[in-house]
Amino acid sequence: MKLFFALCFSLFATAAAAQDLAPDALVKKISDEVISIVKQDKDIQAGQQSKINELVDAKVLPHFNFSHMTALAVGRNWPKATPEQQKALTTEFRNLLVRTYSSALTTYKNQVIEFKPLRAAAGDTDVIVRTRVIQPGTEPVSIDYGMEKTPSGWKVYDVVVGGVSLVTNYRETFNAAVRDGGVDGLIKTLASKNRSLETTQAKPKPK
Repeated sequence: MKLFFALCFSLFATAAAAQDLAPDALVKKISDEVISIVKQDKDIQAGQQSKINELVDAKVLPHFNFSHMTALAVGRNWPKATPEQQKALTTEFRNLLVRTYSSALTTYKNQVIEFKPLRAAAGDTDVIVRTRVIQPGTEPVSIDYGMEKTPSGWKVYDVVVGGVSLVTNYRETFNAAVRDGGVDGLIKTLASKNRSLETTQAKPKPK
């Protein structure tokens, strides 16, 4: 709980400054802060889900545009959904991405993140921040962030890992779910997946 309040205070204190940061500087700042906390917190390293979720909620989520991400992932079926269905889809997709990101944090083993120079003009409002994750003994993995400028600062709307777009990767599965059970069927599928992940993450890690 102390970690949660500390992170919330830190986020509040830097929110105004974050709005003024360039997109690549923002991604680097978030990455550095998250990695620093993971390195120092033994509970997170041991996989304590409550602390991991607090970290993700405080440091990562405020910089993602989940509505845009969900609309892109649902694709042509997004306009077919009612406002209530769109809200439910965004909530479930957000929860899915949070749990996926949380799981990734538990596998952190001193990887190094290399930031490539940002290729963007001064007035651009849609850019790609390119990075590589380097870990001894394995091939580097590229992780690129599609980012858009909003009134509250730069927000991530897509993550491309090893050349594969996260939102595009989900689109085929989402289209199949809508084809089989309509928009409500997709919502149920996502909710079921989230319940399954929640159960899995709640299990204690073997020592």
